[in-house]
Amino acid sequence: QVHVVESGGGLVQPGGSLRLSCVASGSISSIDAMGWYRQAPGKQRELVVTLDSGGNRNYGDSVKGRFTISRTNAAKNTVYLQMNSLKPEDTAKYYCNVRGYSDYAGGFDSWGQGTQVTVSS
Repeated sequence: QVHVVESGGGLVQPGGSLRLSCVASGSISSIDAMGWYRQAPGKQRELVVTLDSGGNRNYGDSVKGRFTISRTNAAKNTVYLQMNSLKPEDTAKYYCNVRGYSDYAGGFDSWGQGTQVTVSS
């Protein structure tokens, strides 16, 4: 079983910054991609950004130039989302998604419980 845990959400003023973290643990043999999605009340879940094992990044149009995903070489099961120039419309619950392969369970596509980000003055 693969566990995904997000952290780092909170309340921030417009124009401020936050950094989210996502850690995947469990019986993981390899990770194909990790990424962030968000969902605001009454709206569908949308792509924020994904990062695949080849280092390719795919950003949603609404966050390009403001958000950055990164991963350290030492901990390939951890990704960070640096969010700058935050706007009220960035307010949402942010979810981490991890796709990969487990020797015990085969392919997996796991989600965390989410972390709330609120941008407000």
